[in-house]
Amino acid sequence: MKYIAPSILSADFTRLGEEIKAVEAAGADWIHADIMDGHFVPNITFGPMIVEAVRRITSLPIDVHLMIENPEDYITAFAKAGADYISVQVESCVHLNRSLQLIRECGAKPGVVLNPSTPLQFVDWILDYVDYVLVMSVNPGFGGQAFIPNSLDKIRELRRMIRARSLNILVEIDGGVNAKTISAIADSGVDIFVAGSAIFGSRNYKDTIDGFRKKIEISIIV
Repeated sequence: MKYIAPSILSADFTRLGEEIKAVEAAGADWIHADIMDGHFVPNITFGPMIVEAVRRITSLPIDVHLMIENPEDYITAFAKAGADYISVQVESCVHLNRSLQLIRECGAKPGVVLNPSTPLQFVDWILDYVDYVLVMSVNPGFGGQAFIPNSLDKIRELRRMIRARSLNILVEIDGGVNAKTISAIADSGVDIFVAGSAIFGSRNYKDTIDGFRKKIEISIIV
């Protein structure tokens, strides 16, 4: 199963409820929420209250990506707000195992995130404790950035690591996912495709998501 997860960072926040309902009707599988604190990344987005509001208007899984310092201080709040999946950056966690354990204890599924220049060795010892790994294919902080091509090599190597250990882990990608890049991304072995401006910046959300899905399916068949 492959999942398309529109990132609400690129949505029109003056009518966020309508935007979420629109992508849900268009065939989105998950809703992705990028949480930024202005310290770990050079941008500030939103907190648990927005996630709670999103939870009230959609039944889709909510995937929360914490791009913040001291994420363990906020995991419980986001889980209570309704996050189904919560991922933390390896670069911001001093005690990564403890943070992942807390996510699971709060009833959410834990994930770990790697920035583009962070090597896979940083997750080697915690793969047994996560449900998914998110590979950033842009440097986090802003939407609409250009895709970093060597992210595909990292994903292929990650897939080999997962396969070698017979683990059931989803691989997610975020950054520069669009009609031009999604085929190559699908070929590399991604399960969850986060797309922000490529979806919310398009004229017809359904046509865009359908187009993504067709290219993903073709890549799987080939």
